[in-house]
Amino acid sequence: MPATLLPTLPHAEPVAAPAARLALKTDGTSRGLLDGSWWPWSRDLQSELPALTDVLDPLWGRITRIAVNPEHWPVIPRKIPVSGHIVKVGWFTPEIDPHKLLLSYGTDRFDLLVVPPETGAESAARLMAAASEYEGPHLTASALIAAEEARQGVSVAGHPLGPEEAWEYEGGASAVSAAAPGRTGPPGPASRLIIGM
Repeated sequence: MPATLLPTLPHAEPVAAPAARLALKTDGTSRGLLDGSWWPWSRDLQSELPALTDVLDPLWGRITRIAVNPEHWPVIPRKIPVSGHIVKVGWFTPEIDPHKLLLSYGTDRFDLLVVPPETGAESAARLMAAASEYEGPHLTASALIAAEEARQGVSVAGHPLGPEEAWEYEGGASAVSAAAPGRTGPPGPASRLIIGM
């Protein structure tokens, strides 16, 4: 019986995860309620958090703990292996805003707005800008999401709001104007660091 030779297939190269999409306040800006924003590609924390910590570890120091509200995350792993160490992940329902991620390193903590992965690019850009404003933002993470939904008349994922949701958000201000009263233009170039956009 003759042998069949198959062509040699190239070795599979590991596929790098997409870069984290972040907008962060730079050093010297006031803390406010949020330190920036993160727009993950999916709701899979196991695959999203390593890319996030790879970017943040050199900027802030080694991230050791991450806390989330489980409302928008279908699976919350207890530990995430990242470059050279393990990050512990926890969840708290009433204590953490459902649209916020808490990152601990050393003795400090940073709070990021989590822009839902299914958010359209324009809405995501507005939310990320509002969360990394030089002076603020003066709204919570959920209030920024609600203001953007009111501005658009749709959920940030692009779906029309139901009658109850629309009623709830009627009259809302835009996320940017509500987050930074008195500011009409974008913040100065040194006030924000944008990564992976």
